[in-house]
Amino acid sequence: MQLEVGTVLEGKVTGITKFGAFVELPGGKTGMVHISEVAPTFVKEIRDFVTENQTVKVKIMSISEDGKVSLSMKKAITPPPRGTAPASAPGRPGNYEWQARKNESMNFEDMMSKFKQASDEKMSDLKKCMDSKRGGFSRHSNPNR
Repeated sequence: MQLEVGTVLEGKVTGITKFGAFVELPGGKTGMVHISEVAPTFVKEIRDFVTENQTVKVKIMSISEDGKVSLSMKKAITPPPRGTAPASAPGRPGNYEWQARKNESMNFEDMMSKFKQASDEKMSDLKKCMDSKRGGFSRHSNPNR
């Protein structure tokens, strides 16, 4: 069987290390799933997600010139249709994790500018709050400190 980047197929986990899992693909070729590509959540212990001899669905991410096959389990999972709430949405049981919003209209500089503005506002509010707790004196205007 000819392996192609982007193909999703099933394979058998043949070995597990601290950094990933080795998966035997159809045709006898072996590829590796890096620990960061095992699940859409943070993976501290890979054995919590896969076991040896388990059949897993993987997507071929790359094939190096020397024939090493890079695989992903998390990218082999089909995402839910757009417009539907994920299983971890509020009001539904599941794992809750932070996910960045997809805002394609902002470039990096705009996002950084917005972040800096929000950060400056928060720091200003924090300083006001700290000054009010000191009785209105800042550390620079109180000669007794």
